[in-house]
Amino acid sequence: MFLLLREEIKAVFQRDPAARSVWEIILCYPGFHALLTYRIAHWFYKQRLFLVARVISQLARFFTGIEIHPGAKIGKGLFIDHGMGVVIGETAEIGDNVTIYQGVTLGGTGKEKGKRHPTVGDNVIIAAGAKVLGSITIGENAKIGAGAVVIKSVPANSTVVGVPGRVVIQDGVKIGLPDLEHGKLPDPILAFCEQLQKRIEALEIQLKAKTSSDH
Repeated sequence: MFLLLREEIKAVFQRDPAARSVWEIILCYPGFHALLTYRIAHWFYKQRLFLVARVISQLARFFTGIEIHPGAKIGKGLFIDHGMGVVIGETAEIGDNVTIYQGVTLGGTGKEKGKRHPTVGDNVIIAAGAKVLGSITIGENAKIGAGAVVIKSVPANSTVVGVPGRVVIQDGVKIGLPDLEHGKLPDPILAFCEQLQKRIEALEIQLKAKTSSDH
């Protein structure tokens, strides 16, 4: 567990320019606090002490605003930035070096039993307010845009935006260290509107030219 926590401290330094010291992370970062208590609760969950595990997770939720079910499976290097309103469901699985921003939900879509929450691959970034719902897979190196609602599996190396989520970039750039420019994701609706506006302007020019020739 301590090795995992060390990886999570390292992840904060790599992905948050505001982090100044290890003690600042330990004392002031709710995402780190939530992960620390999750690791403890998850141990009790694996011992089938479900009530103890849930009580610990609920205490963490009360103090951090982040709800991680103790049954979730989380890899190393998870960074939860700010974190208020983050919800991670019981059967969710999160790979290594994932970044999650505030308001993100990894949730289910109904009352079905068994695997009902998302599986998130390595190096994924899920931006603020995104909802990833159901037993779907988010491929490694994917980026989920702010406010997106994702209900279908996402291929690796893809960028998803919108409601419902649509893949707008796939294998378009080389993936190395996490790219945190989630505020510069493309807007497919805006692009469509711009194309439509250009088409309308072209038709207006053609109509004016035809009207002039008729006179």
